[in-house]
Amino acid sequence: MPYLSTFFNGLALCFGLIVAIGSQNAHVLRMGLKREHVGLTVFACILIDAALIGLGVAGVGTLVQSSPLLLGAARWGGAAFLLWYGLRSWRAVFANAALTVGPATLRSSARQALASVVALSLLNPHVYLDTVVLLGAIGGNFAPPERPAFALGAMSASALWFCALGYGATRLSGLFARPAAWKWIDGLTGTMMLALSASVAFGS
Repeated sequence: MPYLSTFFNGLALCFGLIVAIGSQNAHVLRMGLKREHVGLTVFACILIDAALIGLGVAGVGTLVQSSPLLLGAARWGGAAFLLWYGLRSWRAVFANAALTVGPATLRSSARQALASVVALSLLNPHVYLDTVVLLGAIGGNFAPPERPAFALGAMSASALWFCALGYGATRLSGLFARPAAWKWIDGLTGTMMLALSASVAFGS
């Protein structure tokens, strides 16, 4: 059954890429811990990944790689955004705040939550490298009839991961009601974002 084998190839490869810590994963984890717009955040990540994977397997990755203008805009725009997000997270480390999930918590609106996840997904060049370029290049090596199976496998891995990450994090929200624990996650997120920003800006 070649199509089933191709499906699992896409599933395994995408899992290997998506489990790596990144801005998207950190944001989903944070929203899950806060129990704030988890379904919307998870669905948006799944939809964005599915669209990018589909475009990559369809051949858009080759077009992006051939345009220095597109690559440069993605590189410096993404680096600037990740730098801002990292500094914002580190500022939160020094604030005297704990994670609360009761009715008194100041919650972002659905529109704000959607804007955040879209920005963190689409302004990070690593998302394009993983989905459009890398998965697109590998998927493009399969025979045309097998490419949809590869793309579906990769999309399935993305959906499973984000559901597990977002809804799994909701079970840990009680732990992060303590200020020290929440400062730890803010510090980790900030450090990771700053490292990603430097990697995007100065990496080869």
